[in-house]
Amino acid sequence: MNGSEPDVKADTHLDRIGQIALTVSNIAHAKDFYQNTLGMRHLFDAGTMVFFQCGEIRLMIGAGKPVQPGGTILYFRVAEIHAAHAALEARGASFTHKPHLVAKMPDHELWMAFFADPDGNTLALMCEAPHTDAR
Repeated sequence: MNGSEPDVKADTHLDRIGQIALTVSNIAHAKDFYQNTLGMRHLFDAGTMVFFQCGEIRLMIGAGKPVQPGGTILYFRVAEIHAAHAALEARGASFTHKPHLVAKMPDHELWMAFFADPDGNTLALMCEAPHTDAR
């Protein structure tokens, strides 16, 4: 350090996400999908960007080129994956993988279902459900 840099403690860690950004090819189509198909709360538009609130995290969707979807996956935590899957499918979401058991943990089962937004960005439903079998 040169004396003008702040002293960063070794135990510094990042444990909260404030915003996630996705790049899309058609901002109007993406805005409609995230707002009306997924039901996210729209916050504001700024130029070629649109912002939504998703729990404690802000989602920024921006138009840009080149669009190369597939590098980021957003996992949406839901209480009941089969009901959420049916509701989104009824609103036009196209699932690539229906709800399925991923792992049996000591205190719950991890279920997931995968779908895509209009630009092919992978999205997922994620449910940590109590065990369904008698143990």
